[in-house]
Amino acid sequence: MSNSTWTVGEQATANTAVVRRLMNEGFNRGNLDVCDELFSPDAVEHQRGNASGAGGIKAVIRALRGWFSDLRLDIEDIVAHEDMVWFRNRATGTNDGPFMGFPPTHRKIDITVIDIVRIKDGRIVEHWGVPDQLGALVQLGLFGPTATVPQGPADSPDQGVAR
Repeated sequence: MSNSTWTVGEQATANTAVVRRLMNEGFNRGNLDVCDELFSPDAVEHQRGNASGAGGIKAVIRALRGWFSDLRLDIEDIVAHEDMVWFRNRATGTNDGPFMGFPPTHRKIDITVIDIVRIKDGRIVEHWGVPDQLGALVQLGLFGPTATVPQGPADSPDQGVAR
């Protein structure tokens, strides 16, 4: 792990502060109000399955914190140039809430998330995100050759999990 920061110029430094605030206050502390401050009302979300704008990021934070009450997203590397910020996060947490239709597994995850944002006038206007979803499913025991898929009401054929 490198924990490095690379920025060029005042704008890039200010933009990394926006990202760090979102991660610390929004994701790690669950302060949803920060989303209204840091996202443009017309922000575009490019990550599959997520809605755009402050409402979209609030829904993501609510879902993640519902699945993993001890959720932590720690920025390990961050690079900024002009209006763009690229950052690599380490996401950790214990699955103690229903997760994507499955009951809690009470297992821990430790995955990498790559995020890219474009910032204009101190607010996020675009986001692209790539979480290691497969790694999370494997670590939770929900996918792979040793998967122990919980049986019950949450179990349905359309879950896409090998049995």
